[in-house]
Amino acid sequence: MKKILCTLVLSFFGIHSAMIAQSSDSLNIRKIYDMSLLNGKSYEWLDHLSNEIGGRLSGSFNAEQAVEYTKKELENLGLDKVWLQPVMVPKWTRGGREFAYVQTGPGDTRNVNITALGGSIATAEGGTKAQVIEVQGLEQLKEYGEEQIKGKIVFYNRPMRADHILTFEAYGGCVDQRYSGAEEAAKYGAVGVIVRSMNLRMDDLPHTGSMSYGDLTEDQKIPAAAISTNDAAYLSSMLKIQNDLQVYFKMNCKNFPDVQSYNVIGEITGSETPNEIMVVGGHLDSWDLGDGAHDDGAGVVQSMEVLRLLKETGYQPKKTLRVVLFMNEENGLRGGNKYAEVAKEKNEDHVFALESDSGGFTPRGFTFNASDSQFNKVLSWKPLFEPYLIHYFEKGSGGADIGPLEGGDTVLAGLRPDSQRYFDYHHAANDTFDAVNKRELELGAATMASLVYLVDKYGLDSISNTAQLKK
Repeated sequence: MKKILCTLVLSFFGIHSAMIAQSSDSLNIRKIYDMSLLNGKSYEWLDHLSNEIGGRLSGSFNAEQAVEYTKKELENLGLDKVWLQPVMVPKWTRGGREFAYVQTGPGDTRNVNITALGGSIATAEGGTKAQVIEVQGLEQLKEYGEEQIKGKIVFYNRPMRADHILTFEAYGGCVDQRYSGAEEAAKYGAVGVIVRSMNLRMDDLPHTGSMSYGDLTEDQKIPAAAISTNDAAYLSSMLKIQNDLQVYFKMNCKNFPDVQSYNVIGEITGSETPNEIMVVGGHLDSWDLGDGAHDDGAGVVQSMEVLRLLKETGYQPKKTLRVVLFMNEENGLRGGNKYAEVAKEKNEDHVFALESDSGGFTPRGFTFNASDSQFNKVLSWKPLFEPYLIHYFEKGSGGADIGPLEGGDTVLAGLRPDSQRYFDYHHAANDTFDAVNKRELELGAATMASLVYLVDKYGLDSISNTAQLKK
């Protein structure tokens, strides 16, 4: 009888202890959200990045201004350490504004909206003009062969699939034509490529993005541009009527030798296990058409805000917490690779990394690159997020910049905002500060800080009492 009574008492105290822990966690997370929504800094920081600095293409003056500004702001937070990590990055400039038209007959032309793809060479000084052949993807080039493609402009017109609820799946389904389109078309003798913009809506805004020539020699490279979805539809419809029409386009872009830039890093030293490192970050560079507010100014300021929120609410991390603002995600991933390279050289123990690089829209949850046991641990915290309408917890990629940290027991995570409107702005001229909602941005920062708090407090190697209670 005494043994049964003792077991019951221990069980009671175990459950009671777990309930107290859960209540404490709920209160601390509430503090984090209150601080972000009532006294946040993320929107103010984004305003400066977007409106005072602007587009931050790697190797540009604006990118270096962003490095200086974010370093200063992290220093103002009173972190234990702030430093710059040198990294060599590509330098590509767009030059004068691109120009293009479709010609259906002598003197009968219609201007269309294009933009150079990042890394493309320029057209000839007088521009490039040729007949057009439309394809739906790289694989279709084989069907036409060199005989039909040589001397023409290849028009890649495979759209993002609107029936994908997860819009990043739609993006992944056709971005290969943007990245490798010029390389593959050049092998068949094409003189240029035009790629339908990676955009789910119909508008007049061309969307840029990175492209690669692979192993092509300089004399094999051909110019590559993106065309707006409205103009892609127009060009496709005209080709059905007149397949010998011509397109003219003129671009002035240029590649330069690599230049030195920096990752910006700030750190709060862990109070118990300082050798265990947790990273939160986004990429500081952006494309040059807009000011990079969603991609990835939002992720940058949210990551900075994570450290500020935890510091302001009085939480002292057990593990070392770093914010890393990566340089050159857009056209090289040099910053992410350099950070991982240095971490490996120093034999640093990274236990967790969280990235925000999906826009500043309403947060829905996270994806995790983790083992089953680690992921189950995260799922045990799901009820703590339910009051904030955070419900999406799935296995998946953490993010491009933290990807090089993958290995061992390191858990990688990515913030997942609602993505339905993300590709309306992605890499386009309308990716500007006014497209970001202040409250949505602040909710994302608080959501990230809450996850970091839980991972730091409980770790990801075993189920906590709080987690057991909720299962």
